[in-house]
Amino acid sequence: MADDLDTLFRLYHRELQRLAYRRVGDRDLAADLAQDAFLRYAILETHKRALIQSPRHFLWRILGNLVIDHGRQRARQGEHVSLADDEYELLDGRPSPERLLELRQQLQLLHRALGELPPACREALLLNRVEGLSHPAIAERLGISPSMVCKHIMRALRHCARALGLA
Repeated sequence: MADDLDTLFRLYHRELQRLAYRRVGDRDLAADLAQDAFLRYAILETHKRALIQSPRHFLWRILGNLVIDHGRQRARQGEHVSLADDEYELLDGRPSPERLLELRQQLQLLHRALGELPPACREALLLNRVEGLSHPAIAERLGISPSMVCKHIMRALRHCARALGLA
């Protein structure tokens, strides 16, 4: 299975990244969207992946959906909603005690999953998702190729998704 994913990654990663760049106009965002498309493909159950006749077109579809989702998210962030004073009282941004417990448990699972990762995978993921560094910047810092950075991040995301029960 991992070999199939590696082969697909080698074959289509650049193509997906270029396609994403044409749609969003931001290289870093395009790299993230292409990577997320591969992650979504990778966490599909094996029997579901076996039914896919054209992984390339399936990855295009995933990427297209991610671009649409990103556009919607940006549109929502630009919206301004006005509420009457009495409606503010109904809104309490604090999570419930149950939700806090759930979030703490998820954080513990994530922390444990990060600790299980090989150091290069963990470092690449944290530099990308926490520090906000681009793949080329991470590659330079770690002394590896940008494609290896992407592979490390994909592996780390896949592992964390499994640990959190998302895969």
